[in-house]
Amino acid sequence: MITRCLVAALAMSIALPAAAENAPMKDSPTWDELQADVIGELTPIAATGMFKVEAPMRAQDAGTVPIRIIQTDPAMAVTAATVVVDENPAPVAGTFTFGPEMLPLDFELRVRVNEYSNVRVLAKTPNGLAMDGGFVKASGGCSAPATRDPEMAKADMGQMKLRQFAPLEHNRREAQIMIRHPNYSGLQRDQLTQLFIPAHFLSEIEVRQGDEVLFSMEGGISISENPVFRFIYTDTGADDLIVQATDTEGNIWRNVLPKSGS
Repeated sequence: MITRCLVAALAMSIALPAAAENAPMKDSPTWDELQADVIGELTPIAATGMFKVEAPMRAQDAGTVPIRIIQTDPAMAVTAATVVVDENPAPVAGTFTFGPEMLPLDFELRVRVNEYSNVRVLAKTPNGLAMDGGFVKASGGCSAPATRDPEMAKADMGQMKLRQFAPLEHNRREAQIMIRHPNYSGLQRDQLTQLFIPAHFLSEIEVRQGDEVLFSMEGGISISENPVFRFIYTDTGADDLIVQATDTEGNIWRNVLPKSGS
């Protein structure tokens, strides 16, 4: 049963401010060192004309920074993306794959930003690997205290909520999925004992519509607490969205979220 706290948190989560114009990415010695580990010997091209990334120039909350990926050319299908926060202790926030019903892509997630940093998206397109992003002023996102007591967080871990919005054109729908999980980074302290809380986060998420995968994620500690994903997809008429989430302690949650109840 979804708790009142979860419903309240969801209500807050849908009231996202419109993203301001990005501050352009800055030269990053950190990225120069990371690039080979993240994408090997590939050299990404500019995403101009294919997709764009919206990120706030100054984050209101360093622990929940909204990052939106918008495909700007319908012919330039974005079928996979890696989100990187250069200066985070674990820079790769998540690697995503997108099914045909998600295209043209309009997808938002939330990340932690630990210090002023480029946030970049490297995406698979018909023209090859392309990159866009912005420079975000935020600090302390990975070490900020969790919003809930560990015992309370454990009690409702894995609860999920689906919200759908007014239908768009051509059977397109906008939806938002929230998953309860503290996504501990390993850098946070228990407020009572002052001991570090071990890292414990959602490592895999898959969202299906019927038999078709809408999107999947392999994630790390840079994904926000209580992950929220907002996206547009083509509604095929299936009654439900099915979400399966796995965390680093081997917990698996699978929920069938009726569209009619959202």
